[in-house]
Order: sequence, then structure tokens, then C-alpha cells
Amino acid sequence: MKVGIVGSGSVARDLGRGFVKRGDHVKLGSRSPESLADWVEEVGDGASAGTMQEAAAHGEVLVIAVKGTETDSAIEAAGRDNFAGKVLIDPTNPIVFDADGRPDHLAYGPTDSGGERLQRSLPDTMVVKSFGIVNSGQMVDPDVKGGPATMFVAGNDGAAKETVTSILRDFGWQDVADLGGIEASRELESLCMLWCRYALPNQAWQTAFKLLR
Repeated sequence: MKVGIVGSGSVARDLGRGFVKRGDHVKLGSRSPESLADWVEEVGDGASAGTMQEAAAHGEVLVIAVKGTETDSAIEAAGRDNFAGKVLIDPTNPIVFDADGRPDHLAYGPTDSGGERLQRSLPDTMVVKSFGIVNSGQMVDPDVKGGPATMFVAGNDGAAKETVTSILRDFGWQDVADLGGIEASRELESLCMLWCRYALPNQAWQTAFKLLR
């Protein structure tokens, strides 16, 4: 599968490695694609880099991996038409940081979320919120003491959620729970803040959540 990742930070790079390991052809998109040369060389066959617009045009499935408060500008840089008719995985969280650079609160809520805003902005795209409740290093092949952990999906399109669930299972998430429509992004983004409240002060980077049934 061709995967386009709009963004070039740790989330983009770690998910990109996972897709290449799965056998996909991945293009990371950056405003400075030359900065990704080392990543492309490290990951090898199946990995490439380009502009945000090139990455979005490349992907049959897309990931938006930018700051959660900057998705609008990323969409414009990537070209809005390049998202139409595609599944878009959204691991972002619209976190507002305090003066010391610590997560303080979510920019939207409690009756709205970054996932919902993304879906409204791209009505012809199947947005699926997932991945954003763990450290980027745990998004692929999670290794959690006391696991397996649970990963959640939320979105309005059932087939799109099935696509993302299949990706999650290939990435090592055997316990995947469907929370319903994209409005469940409100709770998932709040769950990220809960992760921050515990993991950051305790440097517990392998923290994850498990749904007990």
C-alpha cells in the first residue's frame, strides 16, 4: 500500500518505520524534505521523503502527524484535494503548553475536539482517530508490562475503521476497541492528557491503557 504521512516529527518517523516494516511504500512530507535524508537512509527500501503536498498525493492511506493545533495549516500545505476520498489516520492531540513547555490543557472541548474539527474541515475524507494515547515509540510493536494494552479507534466510516484496525493489528495491537463516531475524539484527546499527567512527571514512557471487560 502507498502511505503518505503529512509531518516529519517523531510520530511521523515511528509510524513510517512501522508501515515500511509491514511492506508498504511510505512517503513522509515536510516543509524541509532534505532534513529527512538520514531517516530515509536508515529505514531503507520503501521509505521516501518529499513535500507535504507530495506525501499527501502519494498516499492511498494518509496520516496527519503534526502538532494538533496546526492541522489546518498542514492541510493547506498538503493540498486539500489530496485528502478527498481517502482514509486519514489522526494521531494528533490539540495540546496547549504552558510557559515552561509542559502540557497544560486541550485547545478544544469539552463539546468539540481536534478529530471532529479535522473531519469537518475534510468532509470527503474518512478520518479515524487512533494511536495518540501512547508515546510514539509505543505506537508500533508496543511493549507494556502487564499488557497487552488496548488501542482505540473512532470515526464515522465503518470500512475506514476496519482498515485502521487491520493496520493496528499488523503493528502489534491485538486488542482494538471501537468507540463509535468521530465525536469520541473528545475522550481520546482527554486520555492523552491523562497519559501526560502520569507519564511525564514519572518518566514512564511505556505507559499505556487497557480496557478491562
